[in-house]
Amino acid sequence: MSLDQRTPAGGMFILHATSPEHIFIPEDFTREHKDVLSAVEDFIKGEILSRGEEIETLNYDLSRELMRKCGELGFLGIDIPEEYGGTELDKVSSAIVSERFGYGAGSFGLTELNSTGIGMLPVALFGTEEQKKKYLPGLSSGKLIGAFALTEPEAGSDALNSLTTATPSNEGKFYLLNGNKQFITNAGFADIVFTYGKVNGEHFTAFILEQGWDGISNDEEEQKMGFHGTSTRAYHFDNVRVPTENVLGEVGKGHLVALNALNMGRFKVGAICMGHAKRAFTEAVKYAKQRVQFGRPICEFGLIKEKIAKMAVHLFAAESITYRTAGSIQQRLDSHDKGTGDVGVKTADALREYLIECSINKVFGSETEGYVVDEEVQIFGGYGYIHGNHPELAYRHARPNRIWEGTNEINRIVILNTLMSRLAKEPSVFEQAFAQASEAVRHPDLAESDEPESLAAQTRLLKATKDLFLYLFGMAFRAYGQDLREEQALVGLLSDMVIHIFAMESALLRSQKLLTLRTPGRAELPVKVTKVLFHEFVQKNGHLARELLESLEEGVPLKKDLENIRELLCSVPLNVVAFRRGIADSMIRFGGYHV
Repeated sequence: MSLDQRTPAGGMFILHATSPEHIFIPEDFTREHKDVLSAVEDFIKGEILSRGEEIETLNYDLSRELMRKCGELGFLGIDIPEEYGGTELDKVSSAIVSERFGYGAGSFGLTELNSTGIGMLPVALFGTEEQKKKYLPGLSSGKLIGAFALTEPEAGSDALNSLTTATPSNEGKFYLLNGNKQFITNAGFADIVFTYGKVNGEHFTAFILEQGWDGISNDEEEQKMGFHGTSTRAYHFDNVRVPTENVLGEVGKGHLVALNALNMGRFKVGAICMGHAKRAFTEAVKYAKQRVQFGRPICEFGLIKEKIAKMAVHLFAAESITYRTAGSIQQRLDSHDKGTGDVGVKTADALREYLIECSINKVFGSETEGYVVDEEVQIFGGYGYIHGNHPELAYRHARPNRIWEGTNEINRIVILNTLMSRLAKEPSVFEQAFAQASEAVRHPDLAESDEPESLAAQTRLLKATKDLFLYLFGMAFRAYGQDLREEQALVGLLSDMVIHIFAMESALLRSQKLLTLRTPGRAELPVKVTKVLFHEFVQKNGHLARELLESLEEGVPLKKDLENIRELLCSVPLNVVAFRRGIADSMIRFGGYHV
């Protein structure tokens, strides 16, 4: 964990600076990436948008038909090696597919996401050679549909509390699986089920089931708030005979299978949410340009422009996070010796490395989506609440994304607990960082001005925000030690600071890179967006810091630290109202999101 490394290890952006040239941004798309994007858009235009309400009505045959077409086009096997029927493209391509399905595929986007993520990756990452050859070609082609059955009536986020049991037969040839799983996407028509149970009631283990086996049954379809075109059912396992060769990974290590599949799932959810939010934003801008009140389009009114600008700023951050993370995972994969080792093992390693970033993608992506679709409803007014208009559907589709793949509360805990574990492995590095941060908080480096074509002030503010986080985290850790994990209110505050820092840094690095790739004039909009993002998020982190300090200190020390924070996070004057107006005007002229 050296201080001069070019690309920080997972989560270590908190300690280390990253150079703009070492991150991936959407403007770096290669010809292959653009071809993937074009192919997905053509599929959605030709097969999804023309079917309208049919996509939002549950139809197993239609879902299978569309999955097979996705398989033929190679979308389902992007993360799968060619030898098992996949196309084995990079993680940027994987993010592009998820984003575009989020943008235009409606309910079918969830069907596709589930099957290509947690409904396929368990065997891709941890399967034996025989398991991969048996199941991956069918899953990659869309001839087989996958489902991921982890949640139970009494075990949601606490998955290791599973009550499903797997009892070995006397001769050791199979396990008898008994238990119940609920809220399982694709369960009504899945062929392959990745599920989990405790061997002898103790050892949490992953299994591959085939849905047609005796003892597997479903409840009726759940009547959901949204995603009406997707299947969601409960499974019941009654003495299901699972051959020992269908154990996935090692007995007692099912948590490794589940968590690594969920890591990629969280990353993909972040991408699909960002795509969904872009669609909602485009529909909101289009409507605001068409809707006339008081003799002019409502997009000309200041408060509507404020909404458009704020949504665009959050989208820029979400997009920057998504493709930065995709690039980091791919860099990790590329750093391995391609001639040795199993691809699944390497991918699992890369996903573990960027566990923090994957959780940030999921939280920030889903909460950005929630914010944007809520504002879309508001811009549409009463029409946004009426069935048949895009905001009503988008609003219902957005809500569950903050729940599955680990609730956002669980992901916040994952972010900080993982960071604690990694910093604990090198205590001297953390102590050095804490000492430096303490000095920075007590003697802040203040910016004098904010030049229009420069991001120097934002670079200083990013360092100040990192220093503040390290100072507060160090104080909290000294106060509670490892018991800090149990102080969930503090964990949430610290995790939110980490999320904001990653969003700020990702946007900043992207804009800095664009300043080198484009003429200053063409980089003007992303630079302006980044300045507005910092204006908002630095203030948010200041409020979070105050809450943390007030829970850790009192009296004179508290008063002094609060004064230091105000100085440390002091921004130079910025006419944010004018900046937002300019951002909104650009989006309105374009007719949707663009930078």
